[in-house]
Amino acid sequence: MVDSPLTIAGRTFRSRLIVGTGKYPSHEIMRQAHQASGADMVTVAVRRVNLTDRTQESLLDYIDTTAITLLPNTAGCYTVEDAVRTARLGREAGLSHWVKLEVIGDERTLFPDNEALIAATRILVAEGFVVLPYTNDDPIACRKLEEAGAAAVMPLGAPIGSGLGIQNPNNIRIIREFSKVPVIVDAGVGTASDAAFAMELGADAVLMNTAIAGAQHPVAMAEAMRHAVIAGRLAYLSGRIPRKMYATASSPVEGMVGR
Repeated sequence: MVDSPLTIAGRTFRSRLIVGTGKYPSHEIMRQAHQASGADMVTVAVRRVNLTDRTQESLLDYIDTTAITLLPNTAGCYTVEDAVRTARLGREAGLSHWVKLEVIGDERTLFPDNEALIAATRILVAEGFVVLPYTNDDPIACRKLEEAGAAAVMPLGAPIGSGLGIQNPNNIRIIREFSKVPVIVDAGVGTASDAAFAMELGADAVLMNTAIAGAQHPVAMAEAMRHAVIAGRLAYLSGRIPRKMYATASSPVEGMVGR
């Protein structure tokens, strides 16, 4: 079976797993986990990078940017203005003109503010950014983000860092069915089966951080996630059997002796 590669805004990626850079026990463990994951795109919070004094140790020192694409994110932003300013800062500092756009609407749940997210997407797309917005698993919001120029849509599977897995699988299916840009499930993955399930629903990729960084053994979990994404994608392309209420014999009984 031949599969097409993940392509976003004309750029092709080998891996359909995107990983983060926060919450690891150390930068070295982060580096090892990235390698074990096979990911060739990692997301970096602009606010966590020292952009003024490059003589100080930085997590960027542990990322091989010759092999891995940086995806700056606007984590921690609660307004359109703050998110746009943070994206501009990341670009001006030489991180990238790509951005994982986050505009949070509630401090406790960390759910996105979709209205502000759409507005910020329009502004940044007009300024030449490749925008990948993190949003709720709302098909209408995803459609509006695509209309605003988003290069991909990134619906959450569950609240950030919750590890609850995919809470609304039907919404993810609907988003995938109607979207003309890649769909990347972002947030809520807790273990490998969650990642595989996201891919089986038709997601083009999965983005995660806490599920790997917060595991007891992050490097091993990163490898597990790598295999899970591959398995889920292959299962989706293979086409699962229909669900049935009653059993169907694996071996036909027609022609058996004694019948």
